[in-house]
Amino acid sequence: MKLCVFGAGAIGGHLAARLAHVHGAAHEVSMVARGAHLEAVRRDGLHLDSIAGDVHARPAIATDDPATLDPQDVVFVTLKAVAQPGSAEAVARLLGDDGVAVYVGNGIPWWWNAGRPGADGPLPLLDPRGALWSRVGPARTIGVVVYSGNEVIRPGVVRHRGNNRWLLGEPSAARPERLERVAALMREAGLVVEVPADIRREVWLKLLRNVPLNAICALTRLATDELAAEPDLAEIAARAVDETVAVAAAQGTDLSADAAAARAAFAPGGALRAPAFKGIRPSMLQDVEGGRPTEVEAILGQVAAFGREAGVPTPTIDVLRALMRGLDRTRRAG
Repeated sequence: MKLCVFGAGAIGGHLAARLAHVHGAAHEVSMVARGAHLEAVRRDGLHLDSIAGDVHARPAIATDDPATLDPQDVVFVTLKAVAQPGSAEAVARLLGDDGVAVYVGNGIPWWWNAGRPGADGPLPLLDPRGALWSRVGPARTIGVVVYSGNEVIRPGVVRHRGNNRWLLGEPSAARPERLERVAALMREAGLVVEVPADIRREVWLKLLRNVPLNAICALTRLATDELAAEPDLAEIAARAVDETVAVAAAQGTDLSADAAAARAAFAPGGALRAPAFKGIRPSMLQDVEGGRPTEVEAILGQVAAFGREAGVPTPTIDVLRALMRGLDRTRRAG
């Protein structure tokens, strides 16, 4: 088989290292990356500094030009949501006749409306011109919700600091055998993979943490455990959790049983103060510090948009979204 990791940054580097380490002898594992990170991988290979044991691997091909690759059986797309629409044509061309694109990301995914009663077509905030919907298509897509703390600490080296949980699901549940085949490949590579009955519910469950955590950490530059030490910030986070629960309910997902634990995690002495979260810098904070665009629309904007459509107020999320959009704009202008 031909396996490609498209966008081998922090989470993609973790995935590429494990796939190449375990499957490199039996399958062709390639990665699409750029800049100094790509050059380091070409020169020295890819190193994963992991709490579960270090991994060093060398992908069969490392390139910044996906057009040079043969058609692939599986393309793991680990680009941030903001970069996904611009890659739609390249990903579509990479897919073989029965190839599948596995989108690993945060927030509401571009394929959200596929197979949903009363909803169809792309989400304008996430797929503005419908390129992902029309060129890649939900029928050739698997979605992944991932819990794994990773960071590129220097070119060619990814540090894995905590968690290793990957939840897979198809937008329309049309090809369960394909889903299980990809899950098996990932499990063999050392990833803890689950196939839940409802992948959209898992997206909402992660958003209970990601909506407040990513935005507040990015705006304050506080690490995860530091945020939970500030009572005023914990209160803002709790309000964002409640608003996310309300929007999810309007979308048909009941998270009421999970809300109390999500709020409590942000409180002083809560779960986010545990040693496992010490120094963890969420992805939006990493993007701000690295001068990159953030996933503001996938994590905040689309949740607020769903709220407006359903008449559900989201005042706290609206403020966080506006501040993050402003921060993104300032950094683009600079």
